[in-house]
This record gives sequence, C-alpha cells and structure tokens, in this order.
Amino acid sequence: MKNFLVTFGRIYGVIKLGIGGFSMGAATSLYCATCFIHGKYENGDLYPTNLSAVVGLSGWLPCSKNLKAKIERHDEVARRVASLPILLCHGKGDDVVPYKLGEKSALALSSNGFENMTFKSYNGLGHYTIPEEMEDVCTWLTSKLGLDSR
Repeated sequence: MKNFLVTFGRIYGVIKLGIGGFSMGAATSLYCATCFIHGKYENGDLYPTNLSAVVGLSGWLPCSKNLKAKIERHDEVARRVASLPILLCHGKGDDVVPYKLGEKSALALSSNGFENMTFKSYNGLGHYTIPEEMEDVCTWLTSKLGLDSR
C-alpha cells in the first residue's frame, strides 16, 4: 500500500484520497487512518499521503485500547484527528464481526477526539451489505469529499 500511495502521489499530485473496506478491509482502513493521523506507520516509516475520508463497513478498529497512547497531542496530530471524516457502518445482526465491536470502535474514535466520525447501524443486517447502506456511503462520500452527485 505504501509503495502504491507514493507512486500514485508522484503521478497525480494532490488528490482527494479515501480508503475503505468491508470486515478485515475495514480494519485495515481504520488502521491506516490511525497511521495517517500519527504521520507514520508502526515501524516509524512516514505515512506517504493525505487521507480525505475513511469508510469502514462491518469492521473494527485494531488496537483500539492503545489508540490514546498512539496519538501524540501536538497541533498537527490534533488537527488531523479532529478533521478526518470517518464513516463506520455496522449491522446489528452481524454474526461474524459482532455489532458490539463496531460500536466499541466508534466509541474509541469519538472519545479520542475524532470529531468528524459518523456511526450508522442497520437493524437486522448481518455480515453483508444492502442497497440502503451503499446509498448512505455514496451520500456521505459525496458530502465529505465535495463530489458532484451526478
């Protein structure tokens, strides 16, 4: 991912880049969000690009218990934490990644200063997506990224 982001940035310059995923892909996207706000990966390598939005569907935040310690409170990190748009969606009937994990992830983010985080739940939704959820994602992305809705 790192090499892709560096190469893509060199070719296209400044872009609006959103990442997202479902289940483990959501966990990976949320992990990337924590690396972005921190400005580096766990191994110390610099995070190579700016993120404009993060979407996580039926997933969880890895290492949520360590999030507070990972966020160094200096101006740049605080600005990124407060401004990064994050959308989490989770079905209350999910039997693969329990709804409680999605809820705890949202709580961990919001209690650590992620002010631009939205959590949406869907009654009866299991570990899959539905058109309503996809419409919510499209509407949210259009709004947060300033995209033309056509």
